Amino acid sequence: FFFAISRTRSAGSFSLLLHLHAFFGTAAFRSSHGKLKPVKMSEAMKETRVHKLVLNICVGESGDRLTKAAKVLEQLTGQQPVFTKARYTVRTFGIRRNEKIACHVTVRGDKALSLIEAGLKVKEFELLRRNFSDTGNFGFGINEHIDLGIKYDPSTGIYGMDFFVVLERPGYRVARRKKCPGKIGKPHKLTKDDAIKWFQTKYEGIVLNKAL
Repeated sequence: FFFAISRTRSAGSFSLLLHLHAFFGTAAFRSSHGKLKPVKMSEAMKETRVHKLVLNICVGESGDRLTKAAKVLEQLTGQQPVFTKARYTVRTFGIRRNEKIACHVTVRGDKALSLIEAGLKVKEFELLRRNFSDTGNFGFGINEHIDLGIKYDPSTGIYGMDFFVVLERPGYRVARRKKCPGKIGKPHKLTKDDAIKWFQTKYEGIVLNKAL
């Protein structure tokens, strides 16, 4: 927002000034020789936050094991999981095209933050650099779902689980809205280094270049 608004009597410019004043606040403008210039914006728009968390369990087959895996996700999140199908046939693994082989659930808000923290505790807050994508997201997996605090049930068994964390900044909504969608500028997009910095700052995490 690098611009300068000259003092004018036109109704349109005055209306624009009022909107900008309401958006940025009184501290965002300074008067200098009859002109109003914006000072440096706060870092509120650069704040990194969790948009959503996707939990995925892939069992590689349909039937009773997949149903039990869905119950594990429902017990963990309190939401109804969605089943995903195989895209093509793999005879080596006995997978048929359009066969349900996995289930996932999307979590947002405080519940997502608590699950992310619980999953990172299992990993001892250590992730590899390759766990982070170039678009500013990251993911990891755990071998046993009971490490998240769920009581072991012999009839259900033990399942591994994938965590996919999607990060964003304020303003990302303009690219997702149905009416008048826009594009996110490159300086505002998250990068791998931004995601790593957020992980290290929020959780005091450790990022390794390779597995020990």
